[in-house]
Amino acid sequence: MGEMSSTSPTSGRRPEQAGGASVAGAGTPAPHAPAPGRPAPDALGTDASGTGSPRAGAVATRRPIGVVGLGTMGAGIAVTLARAGFTVIGVERDADALVRARERLERSLERAADRGPLDAASHHAAGQAVAAPDGSGRDRPGRETMARRLRLGVDPAAVVAAGCGLVIEAVEERMDAKAALLARLDGICPPDVVLATNTSSLSVLELAAGSGRPQRVLGMHWFNPAPAMRLVEVVRTVVTDPDALAMVVEVARAAGKTTVVAADRAGFIANALLFGYLNDAVRMAEARFATPQDIDAAMRLGCGHPMGPLALLDLIGLDAAQEILASMHARTGDRRHAPAPLLGQLVAAGLLGRKSGRGFHRYLPTGDQPALGGPPTGTDRPAGGRVAGEPSAVRVCGVVGGGTMALGITQVLVRSGLDVVVRVRRPDAADPDAADGVRGRLDAALSAAVARGRCSPAQRAQALGRLRTTTDLGELGDCDVVLEAVVEDLAVKRALFTDLDKVARPGAVLATTTSSLPVIECATATSRPEDVVGMHWFNPAPAMRLVEVVPTVLTGATATATVLALARAAGRHPVRCADRAGFIVNALLFPYLNDAVRMVAAHHATIDDIDTVMTLGCGHPMGPFALADVVGLDVTLAITRSLYEQFHEPGLAPAGLLEQLVRAGFLGRKTGRGFRAHPRH
Repeated sequence: MGEMSSTSPTSGRRPEQAGGASVAGAGTPAPHAPAPGRPAPDALGTDASGTGSPRAGAVATRRPIGVVGLGTMGAGIAVTLARAGFTVIGVERDADALVRARERLERSLERAADRGPLDAASHHAAGQAVAAPDGSGRDRPGRETMARRLRLGVDPAAVVAAGCGLVIEAVEERMDAKAALLARLDGICPPDVVLATNTSSLSVLELAAGSGRPQRVLGMHWFNPAPAMRLVEVVRTVVTDPDALAMVVEVARAAGKTTVVAADRAGFIANALLFGYLNDAVRMAEARFATPQDIDAAMRLGCGHPMGPLALLDLIGLDAAQEILASMHARTGDRRHAPAPLLGQLVAAGLLGRKSGRGFHRYLPTGDQPALGGPPTGTDRPAGGRVAGEPSAVRVCGVVGGGTMALGITQVLVRSGLDVVVRVRRPDAADPDAADGVRGRLDAALSAAVARGRCSPAQRAQALGRLRTTTDLGELGDCDVVLEAVVEDLAVKRALFTDLDKVARPGAVLATTTSSLPVIECATATSRPEDVVGMHWFNPAPAMRLVEVVPTVLTGATATATVLALARAAGRHPVRCADRAGFIVNALLFPYLNDAVRMVAAHHATIDDIDTVMTLGCGHPMGPFALADVVGLDVTLAITRSLYEQFHEPGLAPAGLLEQLVRAGFLGRKTGRGFRAHPRH
């Protein structure tokens, strides 16, 4: 997307977890009584006061909190609550599972202590630090205090004996397991106790309806790792008691979390938006439009996401992702939620992601190393275009256009040591000094770089010396590569390429910077389609490292190799993709933005809550509505329409609310009003 200046490891399921997981992870199988003849293990700690810290005391209840299921997710929830001052009653299914839970809790306590105290009690404990067992003397502020707040066992009745006011289940992501556990808790807990499910994809109402207290069963969707992730989605149903909802929100806030209240719909907020996007990325790799490596690099560098979508799926676990998508598809019927066939094939082959050492990427045995190697699909290049050949030497580049994108590309090229000829339209009454204006604006941009310490005065002078401006298209005849950066109008671009075909030397590469138009349409306007390729830069070009290189089915190997080499020489990261609507970034980004608009239009969540979820829960630099306002709602609508027109997928049809806002002239920041108001000062 040429006008965008731009998500996240939010979750994962570790090998020891059983059953489904999600962006928020999952726990372990449902608890049951100890095996015959085996005593219940002792508690991890001995503090049974249940008074908590002054922070916890501000919550509507001072009573302990139960956590049933101490897998990765449950253990993280338990430690987070203990760190905030709550007494936590942790329950596992049997003695063996409890041993493993203790180990997880010990590691989590160490990490929590390393992060420093959270509540008043921990602040006090920090002054009485305990030496590490290895004698190193390393302080562990508050670790002993937190440990004393955790009481563990294998009997769910312990949550009743301790007087818990809230019990959170964090067992495996299966309807039968969760329903059975909630029914059991309903049978033993007093009527006033609130039961919360940590499900990330199942129907909370269906789980609530299986109990005798549906009005006091709601969702509490934590994100993994719970101690570090700041977000909790609190999920209300149509029968949820307001006081139960308020209590759960208050507990989450007392634990230091930001809360959003979501309606009980498939995926709630985060997964409803995230997994459609992840599934689209799988389908893109499956169709060989781009390699997994290029898809991930495009979304990291083009959108600022902390992880690419396929690397994120590897972290979550491909089997867990398949389960979540299947659950969402069963509830929505949306084809975009139907798990991509490639996902099922990888799961069947045992390629589950990081935990198995291989998924869409390969991993070192620790599972925590960066992705290595190629994709598991038997291909290392996307469809479309030919195998890359040897690049041609590039000494002089031509740039056609005098706008923001043309100026940014020119700045990058001259600073990388290339001579650049910029051709602007012929002077007219409205702009008699068009050519001179380019040099002046480039000088101003380079001077600003000098002021920021990113460029020396000598480098600025050298860069300006490499620039030549003209209004004569014929002066591009000696260029090795010519990039057009004119208005995003197909008729204008085709006419320009017809003219470039007449003046460019034989073998020169002609590149279009289009972000949404078919590159093949530009190629067929010339007599040399083998020399035409897409080279989609991102705005602002001097700051954005990503360039999408888009060969058509007619593009020659040399042209593709030449622009790939040019992008690298200019310090950019090129990714290669087939000539299809949206290329990589826009094809994945704009359906996600459209889904967010549909969610608001259906009153499932507010604009502010959705933006909060996607920034705090998924690590995106901007929420979808903040981003759409920056991009421009008219641009968002135009790209969404182009995707829909090419793929004819019902789920890609532009949201009605988006069309209405554009018709009203609410286009985002540039007009002062979009999804939000942007006052002009």
